[in-house]
Amino acid sequence: MSQTDGLEGVVAASTRLSRVDGEAGTLILAGYAVENLAPHATFEEVARLFVHADLRADRRAIPAATVALLREAVGRRALPMDALLMATPTLRVDQPVDVIAAFPTIVGTYWRLLNGHAPVPVREDLSHAAHYLHQLTGEDPTPGHVRALETYLNTVCDHGLNASTFTARVIASTQSDVIAAVTGALAALKGPLHGGAPGPALDMVFEIGTPDRAEAVIRAKLDAGERLMGFGHRVYRVRDPRADVLAAAAERLYSNGADRRVYDLARSVERTALRLLHAHKPERRLDTNVEFYTALLLHGLGLPTALFTPTFAVGRVVGWCAHYLEQRRDGRLIRPQSEYIGPVGLQYVA
Repeated sequence: MSQTDGLEGVVAASTRLSRVDGEAGTLILAGYAVENLAPHATFEEVARLFVHADLRADRRAIPAATVALLREAVGRRALPMDALLMATPTLRVDQPVDVIAAFPTIVGTYWRLLNGHAPVPVREDLSHAAHYLHQLTGEDPTPGHVRALETYLNTVCDHGLNASTFTARVIASTQSDVIAAVTGALAALKGPLHGGAPGPALDMVFEIGTPDRAEAVIRAKLDAGERLMGFGHRVYRVRDPRADVLAAAAERLYSNGADRRVYDLARSVERTALRLLHAHKPERRLDTNVEFYTALLLHGLGLPTALFTPTFAVGRVVGWCAHYLEQRRDGRLIRPQSEYIGPVGLQYVA
């Protein structure tokens, strides 16, 4: 196996957007530590830092053709992530900031149609995060719910050259348009190794059900060689700083009306899992990662697991658009080499 399989350790681009330091456990977003920026800034402020343009509420509406496609997807019972992937190429936009504005409307419209409800009209008097929650439910969200979602969207808006962001930059390097780059990023995000982890992290908590079952269930999973979803990270060798931000946000959310029983169960499962992981793999540091607290936070907001990855995309599209702009401005065609390891000298016989 080549040392560059998975491009581990290969620097493929220079960026001013985010810096991930897995050894130190830090994440810098547009010059700010994630723990300093995400809990306090509005999503609009973070978007401005990344794409250097204002989100416009009057750009939230989606074309009739997009709505028609979403109605067709309902007939096929497509998953929300598939619907977002199908609908994005139908947007008639030229500016990256307009793609960001449209994402909550796409997801909200499809979710309501999928559940037998009419889409709600776009409102321009709500913030971006509040608009997303309103599109899903048709109800005005509480300030606490808006702040929790806003913190989450800010936290996940960018994270170095991950699979979906790299995909967006490769497409941008060909001088294709922003819709193509974002659609490619969505296709990469759809893969379960990238965007699908938050759901299974919560599934394990519900499978355990009560704190007294945690030890037996987790021990059985470890003995069977299963990976515990929500623990450990490919990049961070110490605690994921995003997990700390979302842990605090979840604590605030569940202290103000969300089902505290779910929160208490999840924290109990977390403590047991960390203890058993340390005993099972003492040579590795496996901390709680961002997926665990993402699942807990989004569940507290009333979102089902089918919406977890699309909601991630609502935040990460800021990073994709910013990397698109940066690659078009500063980069060149991305064309890495490959190492051939197949046979040679074969003779073809017709």
